[in-house]
Amino acid sequence: MNYSVDQDSNRTLTLVLYVLYIIAIFSAGLLAVIALVINYIKRDDVRGSIFESHFTWQIRSFWWYLFWNIIAFVPFIFLFFTGENVNAFAGVAIGATTFCLGVVGVSWIWIVYRAIAGIIRLNDNQPMYR
Repeated sequence: MNYSVDQDSNRTLTLVLYVLYIIAIFSAGLLAVIALVINYIKRDDVRGSIFESHFTWQIRSFWWYLFWNIIAFVPFIFLFFTGENVNAFAGVAIGATTFCLGVVGVSWIWIVYRAIAGIIRLNDNQPMYR
């Protein structure tokens, strides 16, 4: 083990940021935004260390997670084009809701997977990218 890596304050920060990304799914993403801001503010401090790759991993995870959550809600736009037809509205609403819940559910699993994979590599004192 590398003592300097184990005792580095950036290691603790990186771990805390991973935890924030995991519990962000219960805070409507607010904690993920806070973690992202910290990632960008502290990015220069970790440049050249193994934590730089973890910060890049976390930042990319956030932006992809946001992208897929936006895509999940796109079908609801079609509700505006159903007019006064109640059956069409109900069909589109059910389809949009099913799609949305499916995409959001998969993106939750994906962000938790990314965070756990990062925590495991961090615990092993390994960068995310080789």
